[in-house]
Amino acid sequence: MGVKNLWDILESCKKTLPLHHLQNKRVCIDLSCWIVQLQNVNKSHCAMKEKLYLRGLFHRVRALIALNCSVIFVTDGAIPAIKSSTYRRRLNPGNVLTQDEAAIKPSSIRRNTGSEFSRMIKEAKVLGNALGIPCLDGIEEGEAQCALLNSESFCDGCFTSDSDAFLFGARTVYRDMCLGDGGYLVCYEMDDIERKLGLGRNSLIALAVILGGDYSEGVYGIGRESACQIVKSIGDKAVLQWITSEGFSFVKKKKGSKKQTEDDKCNGKENAAEHKNPDGSKCPSQMRSQVMQVLDAYLRPKCHSMDSNAVQRILVLYPYSRSQLHHICTETFGWPPEKTDEYILPKIAERELRRFANLRSTASQLGVQLPLNEMPIKCPLSQIIKPRKVQGVDCFEVSWEETDGLETSIVPADLVERACPERILEFQERRAQGKKRNNARSRPRKLEKTQLLGQIDQKLQDLLLEIDRETSTTNDTTSLCGSVSEDDDDIAQIQLVDPGIQSQFTWNSNCVKKGGDFTYGITSCQESNISPVSSEDEVIDLTSPPPVQHASGNPKHLEDNVQCIDLVELSDSDNDMFSPEHTRRARELRMFIAGIKNTY
Repeated sequence: MGVKNLWDILESCKKTLPLHHLQNKRVCIDLSCWIVQLQNVNKSHCAMKEKLYLRGLFHRVRALIALNCSVIFVTDGAIPAIKSSTYRRRLNPGNVLTQDEAAIKPSSIRRNTGSEFSRMIKEAKVLGNALGIPCLDGIEEGEAQCALLNSESFCDGCFTSDSDAFLFGARTVYRDMCLGDGGYLVCYEMDDIERKLGLGRNSLIALAVILGGDYSEGVYGIGRESACQIVKSIGDKAVLQWITSEGFSFVKKKKGSKKQTEDDKCNGKENAAEHKNPDGSKCPSQMRSQVMQVLDAYLRPKCHSMDSNAVQRILVLYPYSRSQLHHICTETFGWPPEKTDEYILPKIAERELRRFANLRSTASQLGVQLPLNEMPIKCPLSQIIKPRKVQGVDCFEVSWEETDGLETSIVPADLVERACPERILEFQERRAQGKKRNNARSRPRKLEKTQLLGQIDQKLQDLLLEIDRETSTTNDTTSLCGSVSEDDDDIAQIQLVDPGIQSQFTWNSNCVKKGGDFTYGITSCQESNISPVSSEDEVIDLTSPPPVQHASGNPKHLEDNVQCIDLVELSDSDNDMFSPEHTRRARELRMFIAGIKNTY
């Protein structure tokens, strides 16, 4: 609990910080406070059976691991002697100590290690050990040990919900932690308390004596506003000496002021009736003795010294145990090893990358600029796969070196830039080269119309020459040559010239696709001595069967020498009508034209 109403007094100094504020810091955690917080989330029997408090602890720790935040668990030891009466009162609320019980000199009380709460603490310590988190068992109060570590700069802050951590000397206290909405912390700093409220450590101890807390019942009739005014009026340096010398003589003056009493009621005198002494009032000597015990408990708590083996042991970095963590998560949460790896391995890898970034930053500050491949520690990041965005934050999906069980994960882009900017340059170069290759593989540009017709012209000439060689004889040979004109986009007009008879025909070729094959009309002509034909060329449409009637305007003997060949479908089923070479040539032509159609 700490000091009564102290969090309300410090409300103006509360700060909400983003979770990444803990990046590369070392914090000590009052484990008892965390377990109580997580247990209060859901107190149902089902929650206790499923150990939701332990699952919440796991997710809190993995978030800190990803930030390369070194964590130290601190547990409570024995209950201090001065707190024994408060402890008994909490165990048996409503019971009042008799005079004989009060006369017994109090002594420290050993905690019940067999209780349900002690079992929960043990489970948390085992989980922390598997995650590589050391644990320091305090001599008495856990928050006192955390405060001493913080005041001696062995850690950057302490997590506790007990407000008396400031009275033990803490400088930075994180009261709460939330992982939702990107994660945030509730933080209080002693510098802000001193600057905004004018209350130092001695003033806070004086408030504890007046308002009451774990170690004292407080002064009857004094509220938090009155207590703050009294302490501020005396000053932080002299307030403790004044209390020990003067005692609580100021109480009578405050009781005589009705206006002040009404002000205390308005501002909340939560300690008024609760802290009234059962036998009326105590003699000054008893009150002075009690005050001295309270001051001594706060100023000189029983803790491990900074040069002790217990403290030096927790300052060492411990690796996490993957096999042990698998066993704990399987037994406790019912997770398969793959799910446990999915939760923790990306955070472990991100922590290693942050440590590598710190190493490079330190080397740079010392004036040592080493390339990536000459660093004494190998960079854990292998390469960048692609950029990503996570909750609006620029990130990279990366692959890792020598991380067993983890291939890829997502890390912040600024972390990669600090740790290994060379990897970003490599990624940008690979992406630029990939774009060039993609452009090269893209669909080729359309050929110009003249180029297309030229290719068709050449292919048809080769085919006609091949047909001519196969079908010609020694006595009747017709030399055919063709040319292609651009009169129509879809019809290639081919003029066939027979030098022997000096006649000229125009072959109007229109390709018609039938079942995957192409059909062409072919006409051949033989003549020995005939007169030239008219200036108008005869146009033969090869997409339709040749006409059976005589050509208009031509002599009879010319018509008799014209042999009309029906349309031939050059399909694979009719290969027996041609020689193998002829079939091969026809297939090449079909493939050529099909390729043109696919391209355009």
